[in-house]
Amino acid sequence: MNTNLKLAWRNIWRNRRRTAITIASIFFGVLLSTFMTSMQEGTYSKMIDNVVGLYSGYIQIHHPEYWEEKTIDHTFTPTDSIDMAINQLPAVKSTVPRLESFALMSFEENTKGAAVIGIDPTKENQMTNLSNWIVEGSYLESNDNGILLAVNLAKNLGVTVNDTLVLLSQGYHGASAAGLFPVRGILKFPSPTMNNLGGYIELKTSQDFYSVPDRLTSLVIMLDEYDNVNQTKRQLESQLSSNYKVMTWDEMDPLTKNMIDADRSGAYLTKGILYALVGFGIFGTIIMMMAERRKEMGILVAIGMQKSQLSKILFFETILIGFAGVFVGFVISFPLIQYLVYHPIPLTGETGKVYEEFGFEPAMYFSSQWFVFGRQLLIIFILTLLVYIYPLVRTTKLKLTKALRA
Repeated sequence: MNTNLKLAWRNIWRNRRRTAITIASIFFGVLLSTFMTSMQEGTYSKMIDNVVGLYSGYIQIHHPEYWEEKTIDHTFTPTDSIDMAINQLPAVKSTVPRLESFALMSFEENTKGAAVIGIDPTKENQMTNLSNWIVEGSYLESNDNGILLAVNLAKNLGVTVNDTLVLLSQGYHGASAAGLFPVRGILKFPSPTMNNLGGYIELKTSQDFYSVPDRLTSLVIMLDEYDNVNQTKRQLESQLSSNYKVMTWDEMDPLTKNMIDADRSGAYLTKGILYALVGFGIFGTIIMMMAERRKEMGILVAIGMQKSQLSKILFFETILIGFAGVFVGFVISFPLIQYLVYHPIPLTGETGKVYEEFGFEPAMYFSSQWFVFGRQLLIIFILTLLVYIYPLVRTTKLKLTKALRA
């Protein structure tokens, strides 16, 4: 094998310009595909992090009818059986209880309808780092009777810290819900959509407000890794009764999931065209090499070289050309991607505004997951195997008399 490799390496550099051009075409294909894949996966990861880390978590447990109607009547009481089922799962990182509903918020002459989220201040902060987004005022404490407002909602209502809001809503089974809530702090999230969300109040206070003592609308579950989501969901469903419904982040936010899938499908087409060009570049080089060396191959077979050995040399030549381009592409793309992972490209002007309108942070994020690079290696390997079919067939059908006259 060492001899065949040496012969193949020397053969591909007999025409240095042609080999260099072929390697360069593979290099640019790998570089562009790696850059595109890294940017896509980084953007997708950031979108999922925004959904999961800022609000929804990876998994939520609800009353079976809550998600369809989202009323305070469809709540559940957390039991020891739920805690046992969750604590047995190694992938679970933390759980966060919530009581979510809506209320009419009023201050002086301004009135707005918005979401009201009852939270455990300590557990919520551990999951979403909610206190980090406070730009004015302070965070909630245990048994606090105040409220945290998203910045856009606070502006629309015309309130600042220490102003008192009037909240009106409907409680459990038609009970009236009304109360005064001093504004403890103003929240400004990195996601523009979250800045219009609503207000956060302490869990016990929200249960008293809606007349649902010790009940929740959702139990949010954070996991150690995204890859464990589906498995953990199946395990929870097998252990919990039909009185509960387990939902993953993508089931709760299908719009984001569909957007990612659609974008990924479009990218497959673009990268397919890109690699088709690369494949034809390799194929063209191999055709020219076979045509130029037809007589040489005939002589080698005439003096005793087996066609199988000749095929092996041609196989190594094809592989070496492909992987030389991949290697050069990795040498350039890997440090570039690593830098961009830690230094996202900010988007300004109209492009940045469009991103904000869709609820995304105005920046291009990148990923350095193994498949961003490994996928390129696999694709080039498959392409070279397909291209190798041509020299394999030509070698097998080599007519000695015609080759010697070439």
